[in-house]
Amino acid sequence: MPDRKDHARVTPTPPDDRDFPWWLVVAAALAAYLLYEVIANDIYRQVLQTLSKGIGITIFVTLVAFTLASALGLLLAVACLSRHIALRQLARFYIEIVRGVPIVVLLLYVAFVLAPAMVAFWNWIATGLGFDPIRTRDFTLLWRAIIALTIAYSAFIAEVFRAGLQSVDKGQIEAGEALGLNGWQRFRLIVFPQAFRTILPPLGNDFIAMVKDSSLVSVLGVLDITQLGKVTAAGNFRYFETYNVVALIYLIMTVSLSLVLRRLERRLRRVPGQNG
Repeated sequence: MPDRKDHARVTPTPPDDRDFPWWLVVAAALAAYLLYEVIANDIYRQVLQTLSKGIGITIFVTLVAFTLASALGLLLAVACLSRHIALRQLARFYIEIVRGVPIVVLLLYVAFVLAPAMVAFWNWIATGLGFDPIRTRDFTLLWRAIIALTIAYSAFIAEVFRAGLQSVDKGQIEAGEALGLNGWQRFRLIVFPQAFRTILPPLGNDFIAMVKDSSLVSVLGVLDITQLGKVTAAGNFRYFETYNVVALIYLIMTVSLSLVLRRLERRLRRVPGQNG
């Protein structure tokens, strides 16, 4: 008779994890073909050399914006679960309004409406304190794009954090209260560590999505991969070769991150002490 305890520890494997990854074989073959073209073809090689200058900008925008969005999203999630109705309503208002605005519209709004307003507000304060005012053009388009992506993604990430925090059993929190832990200690020692396993996979998906959505900063003229691709194609009229390389760079980044995320998800599903 099987041990009921051992049976309860078995975590069912999703069907897609049992399938041989033929999609990955096809994607790898396509990537290998394009890489061969990049190495063997002078046009592809020149395009890659030009676009490589934008890879650092894309990575910088993604990492900074995602870090800020995660921090703001966590604060919004905590506010949504606050005992104070004013905080809950303010957080919900922010989340619903921001999620209802397309990211490209938000980018334009932040760049040409919010950023000048922020500069004017700062100059008003600086004048009163005796500091030198700044010019609107000193507020670079790169940082305007980062702020816009931070605002946009913080609303989505807030929902991820909220769902993860609510997944923690209330009995664990009550046990912390019985031990005399204050609210911050309960959050830091009990709630967040347990919610982390639930939060990490969708948070990773949002990170991959931001890598792709970072291409939208090209509408502001930020010299990321997409913007350099547009400039290069407009100069050499080799649209096929140029956008093949653009797609290849994004695919390498996103598919690699997706594979890392899937492996991490499988590790998180494993129960400590379970073999296999």
